[in-house]
Amino acid sequence: MNNPLRILQTLDRHLTKPAEITIFGRAALALGFSNSPAAFATTLDVDAILPLAWLAAEDENMDFWQAQQKTNAELEPSGLYITHLFRELEIIRTPDWLTRRVCLSLDLRKLTVLRPSALDLILTKMARGDENDLADIQFLLRQEAISTAQLQSAFTHARVPDVPEVRELFHAAQPKVLNLQATIPRTT
Repeated sequence: MNNPLRILQTLDRHLTKPAEITIFGRAALALGFSNSPAAFATTLDVDAILPLAWLAAEDENMDFWQAQQKTNAELEPSGLYITHLFRELEIIRTPDWLTRRVCLSLDLRKLTVLRPSALDLILTKMARGDENDLADIQFLLRQEAISTAQLQSAFTHARVPDVPEVRELFHAAQPKVLNLQATIPRTT
């Protein structure tokens, strides 16, 4: 079974009105790319980015929060959950990340699921820069032709949380990402 899909289907079932969610992390890789490795679908959670404008409309989103709580309660025996919900200020992203999101074609009734662009997904993976994240970045670089210039521009303009450790890790990951990008075969 595809765990992220199961989590989102459960959330969709608990919603009483339309809602939107922007997922990232392994769930976005599993559901957002048709040729993703099967291991991505075994992740136990769905991570999401909450845009500031969405958070500002607090009263309009009560249904989502209630559906999220019901989803977690229902899936708890399976060890699945949706609790890592980050304000956009808490993740690394480009300034225009919202306009470059990709809508996923999932058979859901009330829930619209989006993912950040591949470039923004790469940036989100640079907050730790561990081996798993670098492998995920390599996968993303194979999915879309992202040039060195595009990466460097994204590094320069990225919105990075004001957390010294995250900033250090982001800067330390940059040469690693550029090295990965240089190893990706390009078709002419």
